[in-house]
Amino acid sequence: MGEEEVKKVDAETTSEAPAPPPAAPAPTPTPEPVAAEVPKDESKALVPVTPSEEKPDDSKALAIVEKAPDAIVEAKSAEGSVNRDAVLERLTTEKRLALILAWEDSEKSKAENKAQKKASSVGAWENSKKAAIEAELRQIEEKLEKKKAQYIEKQKNKIAALHKQAEEKRIMIEAKKGEELLKAEELAAKYKATGTGPKKFLGIF
Repeated sequence: MGEEEVKKVDAETTSEAPAPPPAAPAPTPTPEPVAAEVPKDESKALVPVTPSEEKPDDSKALAIVEKAPDAIVEAKSAEGSVNRDAVLERLTTEKRLALILAWEDSEKSKAENKAQKKASSVGAWENSKKAAIEAELRQIEEKLEKKKAQYIEKQKNKIAALHKQAEEKRIMIEAKKGEELLKAEELAAKYKATGTGPKKFLGIF
């Protein structure tokens, strides 16, 4: 059992160091019996250990255990550095993409705000122009209403004047009629008194 562990140690140490040129295999020395360590109790005697029961050298085993994790750590550190570079590159890419998305959102919001502001200014311009046109239309309507009232008043005055003239003409006609009736009555009374008739009337027959 001890020989197998020694061979494993030799194999692992040779795998870490560059392989020396092949040489003739040296004869393996036979280990001498070593007294096993016992507690400090002096009353007990030392017991010889046979080569088959010999324990492996702890220092060598520790060296193997220490070297093996070093190799693993180096491998892990090499893998870790590659993984770290990949992770850092991925994080940098994600950060760049996040910045690009944030910039895109910012630009879109700026464009929307700009368009909304322009649309509101166009709406305000349209409303002001419409208000000005409506005010002008009201002024025109007021002027037309005033002119219409003036024309209506003129026409009413004309109608009143015509009515007055007509009334005057009617009065004159009635007056002339009265005069003619009175004249006819006077002539008739005269003709009756004299016993003569009107010449015109007789001339008709």
